[in-house]
Amino acid sequence: MAKMIVGGELVEAENHEVMEVRNPATGELVDTAPRGTVGDVRRAVEAAEEGFRIWSQIPLARRGEILYEGASQILARETELARTLTLEQGKPLRESVLEIRRFVHTLEHYAGLAKNFRGGYVPQLDKNRYGMILKLPLGICGAIVPWNFPVSLMGNKIAPALLAGNSVIVKPASTTPLTSIRCVQIFNEAGLPPGTLNIVTGPGGVVGEEMLCNPKIRKISFTGETRTGKHVMEMAARDIKRVTLELGGSDPMIVCDDADLEAAVSAAAVGRFFNCGQACLAIKRLYLFDSIADGFIERLVNKARKLKVGNGIEDGTLIGPLHTAAQRQEIEEMIQDALGRGAQLLVGGRRPEGAAYDKGYFYLPTLLGNVDRNARIVREECFGPALPIFRVKDLEEAIAMANDSIYGLGSSVWTRNLDKAMKAAERLEAGYTWINSPQIIYDELPFGGVKQSGLGKEHGSEALDFYTETKSVVVTTG
Repeated sequence: MAKMIVGGELVEAENHEVMEVRNPATGELVDTAPRGTVGDVRRAVEAAEEGFRIWSQIPLARRGEILYEGASQILARETELARTLTLEQGKPLRESVLEIRRFVHTLEHYAGLAKNFRGGYVPQLDKNRYGMILKLPLGICGAIVPWNFPVSLMGNKIAPALLAGNSVIVKPASTTPLTSIRCVQIFNEAGLPPGTLNIVTGPGGVVGEEMLCNPKIRKISFTGETRTGKHVMEMAARDIKRVTLELGGSDPMIVCDDADLEAAVSAAAVGRFFNCGQACLAIKRLYLFDSIADGFIERLVNKARKLKVGNGIEDGTLIGPLHTAAQRQEIEEMIQDALGRGAQLLVGGRRPEGAAYDKGYFYLPTLLGNVDRNARIVREECFGPALPIFRVKDLEEAIAMANDSIYGLGSSVWTRNLDKAMKAAERLEAGYTWINSPQIIYDELPFGGVKQSGLGKEHGSEALDFYTETKSVVVTTG
């Protein structure tokens, strides 16, 4: 049985209850984790108070060294961690390896910022006075992490929080706690003072809710669906907690008639079907100029047919199962809604057949044409391997259709024309735009959505602003 980590110690839930963690590919039991309670969160808060008292006084350079040491030790256990991640989440092993490396890279990035993280100085405010701008840690921060990228998304939160001098309580998704627990354990062994980084497992309605309500937790960073994010924001407002919300997305991809079609087709396939389409930044709507649409669709259909669906732990698997039965049912209902409105099924649209698939939540990569703009798969976030395709006459129409959404997380445009590219980048209502590039996140650049896709920034040095208080100081010299 896996255990929580509170105050640097492996502990069970106070009620000794556990949750089962099952493999989405087979239904088999992987392990159990504690079913945490309100009391367990409060115990973690007490530990985090003590951890903050010590950690916040450690020099920034030393904090960076500990972050780097934690990254090194996690990388050394890459094979073990990736296997556990595939078993509990379902993604192909090669994607799990990439996620562990993504986590390590984020830790290393913020470790490298340690010596350059500083406040400011304003000379001569007036006679005999100057000003200082201090960047101070907030205190205890709560990190609520989803199941689709449980390790890398945890890294987005804990790395800047720890560098800034805060202590952290992590609440992982109930279905994917195992790899996160192990990473936190390794990190504690790398030199963090006890209580600096804690992890409490359990239901969101219990553990997550207490984190939202506990006045000693001064910041909540949440990644998940928009509806839950609204609740997080509402509850956090009661104590004026800081919040960072990374929420849903329905990312448009625009392909112009002068694009590199081979590269764009490859990017569309990866961008839609990576992690079985279960990514907030996945390409979820594809807009093709009329003149290149037929050829593009033919190539994309051929790619989709060749993607091997299977158990993520097996060699050659490119698409694993959806994470839960409910997730698969949701996708099936969206596709049926689109077909009922007149959409054309281009490929997929069903579960794969055979004994190897009977116990898992598998679904074939699916492409849809002639989709009604009011279909659920267009208006809502589609969290699975299905992509609606639209034909447009020009860039104006493409941008207008792309912006016709409550979401504004990522976006991409493919063109060799710099004027078109910059026009799209400036006018697409999204926090991130890729030009002639796969949708890859970089730690060097701030990441966050607009509209109902979120609030605040992760990644980049900008993320540190969301884990610090800015304090002004006036000094009179005589």
